[in-house]
Parts: sequence; C-alpha cells; structure tokens
Amino acid sequence: MSYTLKLHRDVVKQLSRIQKNHRERLVKAIRSLRNDPRPTDCTKLDRNLYRIREGQYRIIYGVFDDEVVVVVCKVARRTESTYRDLQTLLDRALNEQRED
Repeated sequence: MSYTLKLHRDVVKQLSRIQKNHRERLVKAIRSLRNDPRPTDCTKLDRNLYRIREGQYRIIYGVFDDEVVVVVCKVARRTESTYRDLQTLLDRALNEQRED
C-alpha cells in the first residue's frame, strides 16, 4: 500500500535553501516514505510524529494510517533547533493533513 505524501509549505522553503546535492538526497528519502513510512531507522517522537536522518539533516513527519497519508513537517540540520516544539510540529502535520 502506498501512502499519499504531503509537504508543509515551510518544508518547500526549507528544501529550496539547501545545496542541490543534499536536497536530492533529502527528496529521495522523503519519497521513500510513501512506501515505508516507518523505516527501521526512524525514531518515534510523539503520537504520530517520526524522524529519520539523512546525513546531517533531520526529516520530521507525521503518519496518519487511517487516511494513508504522510505529512512532512520539517527538514532541518541537526545543529538547528529541530525538536524545539513537538506540539507545534504535530499541529502542523494535523492541519496539513486535514486541508485536502
């Protein structure tokens, strides 16, 4: 079963600021979430929130099994305040998931 993939509007901005070679790897990792939203190297952060690593970047996303949707909430370097407010990230994922 393939999940629908959604990107929060901030993620598009975040990806556009990343060097092309890193961005390509991140996009590939994000696309892989369609087929396997919980890969073996993912970490559960909160209720529906997960994190995967891709080099020095972290991809934070929400998984909604009942709607078969994965919402990417944030892409950031490990050194940035990636996990500052998990509730805001969860709300972001829920709102993006409900918009369609």
